[in-house]
Amino acid sequence: MRNLANFRLRTFSFLFAVVALSSAATLATIRDAGAITIQAVRSPAGVTAWLVEDYTVPIISMRFAFDGGSAQDPAGKEGLSNLMTGLFDEGAGDLDAETFQDRLDVAAAEMSFSASGDSISGSIRMLADTRNEAISLLALAVNKPRFDEAPFQRIRAQIISGIRAGEKRPETIAGQKWAVALYGDHPYARDNEGTPETLEKVTRDDLRALHGRVFAHGNLHVGVVGAINAGDLAKILDQVFGDLPEKPQLTPVADVEPALGQTVSVDFPQPQTSLRLAYPGLYRDDPRFFSAYLMNHILGGGSFSSRLYDEVREKRGLVYGIGSYLATWEHSASLGISTSTRSDRAAETLHIVRAEVSKMATVGPTEDELARAKKYVLGAYAINNLDSSAAIARTLVGLQQEKLGIDYIDRRERLIADVTLSQVRDIARELLSAEPAVMAVGPDASSIVNGKM
Repeated sequence: MRNLANFRLRTFSFLFAVVALSSAATLATIRDAGAITIQAVRSPAGVTAWLVEDYTVPIISMRFAFDGGSAQDPAGKEGLSNLMTGLFDEGAGDLDAETFQDRLDVAAAEMSFSASGDSISGSIRMLADTRNEAISLLALAVNKPRFDEAPFQRIRAQIISGIRAGEKRPETIAGQKWAVALYGDHPYARDNEGTPETLEKVTRDDLRALHGRVFAHGNLHVGVVGAINAGDLAKILDQVFGDLPEKPQLTPVADVEPALGQTVSVDFPQPQTSLRLAYPGLYRDDPRFFSAYLMNHILGGGSFSSRLYDEVREKRGLVYGIGSYLATWEHSASLGISTSTRSDRAAETLHIVRAEVSKMATVGPTEDELARAKKYVLGAYAINNLDSSAAIARTLVGLQQEKLGIDYIDRRERLIADVTLSQVRDIARELLSAEPAVMAVGPDASSIVNGKM
């Protein structure tokens, strides 16, 4: 056992060193070349993937996603998808949990799965020399998860314990109430983790049924980066995904508009008050998306260089941080603003935030603000999305999910450059003139959102 432990330590130390070198080399390559070459790969069984070959270091990163996610959880069994993702590496095929983990360690591979509202995702990072063993384990996890009783009970208990630990946290309470206020009885109002009550109703048969419905070719997106060519990848795609059904059996999910024009309050005895606002947004495939994206960057998405940061933090010192964001889900879209401040200054903070939003809606940004936003957004993309093999693989999958096209990275610069000041002002007026949903969490929260303080 000592020799095996020493082997694992040496293997993982080598893997982490390779990963660090991969990140540095990938970022340097991107900065030098200014672009990456993406290949479309199709396997004999019809599984497709996007590939970026990179032999700088002997490592391969694969990410994949199945459309579906926690929106597919049956009513009354919320948390099913999240629970399932915790069990894929807890035994598969003829390998129990301990044996599977031992084999994964020896292969020096990192495997993980997760669930969001719209998809179930997985990833694996492996050395090129040990890819055969790593891929064989991934194929077992994807096709033949065991969902054994002992891991099922253990992982479910861990999730329930975490949920109960967070039940009294104001941010947890606020998040749940905010989601229900905005989305009502839509699946987006659910917590991905579910509740102790819904998780207790989940059975192993539920896990098998969900796996059979969601894992299929027709809703699969794959991105691969690293030391592998298209021919070898095609074989791997069939090994991992080739035996899955052609079409998923997904429950239809309706589009939903967030319920704006309302106030939500959570009275909570704490020294700070948290504020959230929601305005209309745009879906990712809307041709005006980059107009909205640049407008949001100027308003509050630019962190240390936004209007909200300057007015609320820099000039008045009311908050440590404040930001706005575009939430673009498969079935809903919104523009959100969030911050926290001293409870006795919360009403003032909310007033300033709304005044800045109103100013952006009526006057819009300046030419200089737009130019600076374009420069930042263009320069930050590689750093935020292409700075490692794992990040590139994640980006490749995201581009497929959003149906942006394999040439999107090449087109993106021109799409941003072509945005005009009048277009940004028009979208600011359209989105920010609406009456938002507003929530406060803290002492006397209802007085804050209703303007009585």
